[in-house]
Amino acid sequence: MKTAEFKRISVIGLGYIGLPTAAMFASRGVEVVGVDVNPKAVDIINRGEIHIIEPDLDIVVRSVVQQGKLRATLTAEPADAFIVAVPTPFKGDNHDPDLRYIEAAAKSIAPVLKQGDLVILESTSPVGATEAMSVWLAESRPDLSFPQHRGEESDIRIAHCPERVLPGKVMQELITNDRVIGGMTALCSERASELYRLFVTGKCVIASSTRIAEMAKLTENSFRDVNIAFANELSLICDKIDIDVWELISLANRHPRVNILQPGPGVGGHCIAVDPWFIVSSAPEQAKLIRTARNVNDSKPDWVIQKVREAIREHFSHQKNVSSTDIKIVVYGIAFKPDIDDLRESPAIHILKNLISENLGHILVVEPNIDDLPEALSNAELIDLDDANGDIHVMLVDHTPFRGMPTPSGSLVDIRGVWS
Repeated sequence: MKTAEFKRISVIGLGYIGLPTAAMFASRGVEVVGVDVNPKAVDIINRGEIHIIEPDLDIVVRSVVQQGKLRATLTAEPADAFIVAVPTPFKGDNHDPDLRYIEAAAKSIAPVLKQGDLVILESTSPVGATEAMSVWLAESRPDLSFPQHRGEESDIRIAHCPERVLPGKVMQELITNDRVIGGMTALCSERASELYRLFVTGKCVIASSTRIAEMAKLTENSFRDVNIAFANELSLICDKIDIDVWELISLANRHPRVNILQPGPGVGGHCIAVDPWFIVSSAPEQAKLIRTARNVNDSKPDWVIQKVREAIREHFSHQKNVSSTDIKIVVYGIAFKPDIDDLRESPAIHILKNLISENLGHILVVEPNIDDLPEALSNAELIDLDDANGDIHVMLVDHTPFRGMPTPSGSLVDIRGVWS
């Protein structure tokens, strides 16, 4: 039997993944209603503008809003398919998954669900989150049947399809990357696959369950985290034994089966810095390597802070009658990776907060992708690259404008190898 067309799609959460996804569906001529709790973001999108930085996103959003294919609202409306793309942070010292945003999204769309609707959880989630979402939906709508009760005969289809895109290339990778789809039943998976095939040219690969689809995304990011941890630990070792880590990695990578990543100030973003903890939470006794990698990467910012302290002490040793109020510390980059404006879980933010709290000097920040510093960094000053004159220069994120720049005069703390 031929399934019904998707005449209207609703995307819950209009952030770094939700808005590009909504825009992509709308660009294929489908009516899309985006839902977000942030009134400012809703107003900006409805003007055909964007509140985040992502190459080419502004062009697509402007076009689909002008065509009447995309609009944003604060309240969920009826649709044929709902895509939940909300944050999934962790909480507490044990890094337990925090699913309150998924639960809130489920309860917000439950009143407008109707027979035949599809609900997809796109948020990167701990194993079992999609099933939990289906339970919350069922509790809110006892008049409808769900896969956990009626299987293939359910009124509502439920699936998980994690995003797998790289910030800075989202608009390209949404289309070309393969999608892993895990439905609560085979029909749920097929219905979700039909939805994504509206714009995805990569393969829509059907997993055997929602749980393995959830674990696939966690595994991908944990693999990357472990490899980053190796590079970061290598940088600590090289610093200890006075070896240039950048030269070392360059030489080691000449081996045809070796590809060591580049070390940095830690790991940030909402995925790699968070997702491995979901695996650790699910199997704490077994996830020894994954936990260790997380601890290595989480400890790197403190090492960077110590290197800045050492540079300041060295500066004092060569300057007479100088106090901390006289020292200017220039920090280059505070996003969690190059050439984006995303500050989520950025190790640079942790580093800056500590430098400010210790009153180590006047902090100048060069971050070309933002217009204002977050409130937590209000004691620092955002400046242009041309004004980056200081005593201590700290390279944390190698944005494109920083690569190839002249080596500044003063003490250097180069965490990205830009001035090596």
